[in-house]
Amino acid sequence: MVSTSTTETRGSDFARLAQRISDAGLLDRRPVYYAVRFSLGALAYLGGWAVFAWMGDSWLQLLVAAAMAVVFTQLAFVAHDLGHRQVFRTRRPSDIAGLLIGNLGVGLGWGWWTHKHNRHHANPNHEDHDPDVSPAVIVWSEDQVARSQGLPRFIAKYQAYWFFPLLTLEAWHLHVASVKALLNPSAKRRGPELALLLTHFVLYFGLIFTVLSWDKALVFLLVHQGLFGIYLGVSFAPNHKGMPVLTKEDKLDFLRKQVLTSRNVRGNPFTDVALGQLNYQIEHHLFPNMPAPNLRRAQPIVQRYCAEIDVDYLQTGLVESYGQALRHLHKVGAALR
Repeated sequence: MVSTSTTETRGSDFARLAQRISDAGLLDRRPVYYAVRFSLGALAYLGGWAVFAWMGDSWLQLLVAAAMAVVFTQLAFVAHDLGHRQVFRTRRPSDIAGLLIGNLGVGLGWGWWTHKHNRHHANPNHEDHDPDVSPAVIVWSEDQVARSQGLPRFIAKYQAYWFFPLLTLEAWHLHVASVKALLNPSAKRRGPELALLLTHFVLYFGLIFTVLSWDKALVFLLVHQGLFGIYLGVSFAPNHKGMPVLTKEDKLDFLRKQVLTSRNVRGNPFTDVALGQLNYQIEHHLFPNMPAPNLRRAQPIVQRYCAEIDVDYLQTGLVESYGQALRHLHKVGAALR
């Protein structure tokens, strides 16, 4: 729960911070950065599949599976930035690039995921409105535990131990959810998105089962998609898991809603690249259209400002962020133990 002193509405607090960020030029586009990032991603993607075809029917392909899990996740980070209009100012080029990278490149429904992710940004960690804390398998609050049934209730008892193993299924879940969303007749851009997804799966499975024997192909799929899911999960888990879960009783202004439910991971060149700059989660939630490379420069400005207005600002190391998240999950399930 959030203390009463933090639930007062102070919209002007964010306006003053936004002015500082704007004056620093941190909302300006970074076309050269993204041109380089797109080029490197495309080279890694095409190069990885070229190496796969060249190596042939070998168990060494499992190394390619691991490498391509990294490439797929890095491309997913780019698609994330496109969804927030960090790259292009207008919708059309963002949509085209997002569909090519998301649907065709990695097999995730970019339109569906972007809509879902924007709902998360609007109400982070709100158990009634944030789809990322819906109790589908993992439960995120004691109230959700009390209402849980079936699989979520079974998992919740020791969900801290289940968390990382379940991430091996995350990529498969996203693939299936993408297809299910696009089978809905009301889905936006249903035809083009389904066509691109179908093309991805035909080329992906066709190439794997053409080059590899069936046993190696199955293991390749398990390794590639399992590591893809783990990498996605460990990149997003430090951001909000273990932070306050809000309910309809919590009345927060925009700045406090974003800051108090988010956690930063201290930046360095490795974590910045590995986590797609999403380790600056507080800054990203306050300014979702800020280009990713500017988040590092915005971080000290936001941290100082939060200190000025007496708003808690949490930043921790990468390992400790997982510890906080897992301790929270274990505590939530205590009633069932």
